[in-house]
Amino acid sequence: MPNIKVFSGTSHPDLAQRIVDRLGIDLGKVVTKKFSNLETCVEIGESVRGEDVYIVQSGSGEINDNLMELLIMINACKIASASRVTAVIPCFPYARQDKKDKSRAPISAKLVANMLSVAGADHIITMDLHASQIQGFFDIPVDNLYAEPAVLKWIKENIPEWRNSIIVSPDAGGAKRVTSIADRLNVEFALIHKERKKANEVASMVLVGDVKDRIAILVDDMADTCGTICHAADKLIEAGATKVYAILTHGIFSGPAISRINNACFEAVVVTNTIPQDGHMRDCPKIQCIDVSMMFAEAVRRTHNGESVSYLFSNVPY
Repeated sequence: MPNIKVFSGTSHPDLAQRIVDRLGIDLGKVVTKKFSNLETCVEIGESVRGEDVYIVQSGSGEINDNLMELLIMINACKIASASRVTAVIPCFPYARQDKKDKSRAPISAKLVANMLSVAGADHIITMDLHASQIQGFFDIPVDNLYAEPAVLKWIKENIPEWRNSIIVSPDAGGAKRVTSIADRLNVEFALIHKERKKANEVASMVLVGDVKDRIAILVDDMADTCGTICHAADKLIEAGATKVYAILTHGIFSGPAISRINNACFEAVVVTNTIPQDGHMRDCPKIQCIDVSMMFAEAVRRTHNGESVSYLFSNVPY
């Protein structure tokens, strides 16, 4: 593939390496370091003049440092005369702050979109945005890939009795995602209505749907402290579900998340590798990982060649 360069930030070098391995090219040379006052310094180690540049950086770990590093890398490539700079952001940072839900609340996702545009990004590739309207915060093209095809593949290959399953959304916001998966598997769906008193704390839950004597598969776009999905799992077992699986696109797992999963009644908690999961999998044997690098690699290849990306919305590339 001529005229293409892929660089990796420090947030997820393993995913970037998998992407370039699939594309059959080498990862671009870049050195990122911090000065003693903790300012981020980036040195692009090869010419990008006239090249189609892709920078892989996920919104995980030290989110603010990683976001700043991404902005600096985009700007460094832009002022070094790259013809196009695409930010590949598997997990979009600040995506949960996407609306003004109380007085004086910021819309930080819009601020991040503005920062990326001002830094010089020409195109964004991300996966399972927490709210799909975030695409409208940008004046540049955004490709929001879906983990759904990879999730369907995992369910069919790893849950032998999947035809007797029910797909459950742990909140009303995820109903659309859940109905789409349930339709494609030709099974029923249920949802759990929850009321929050404050962020990261759930007050009450009501199950809508019949899960008795079925395998319940909880599907959500992200899990942070895991309070919601662990509550939901207990609720499903109370309601007569035989087994409970959780499938989440972005496994953030901060704070008490790992100990909660270890103590919960899950058969497995399945996440994608949009965020590094090696440490989490060591600490919790229930966590399993779906590799989505081939979807990002194919999106990069199709974008570079000017082909349609919509095939990836419903298919896993071979």
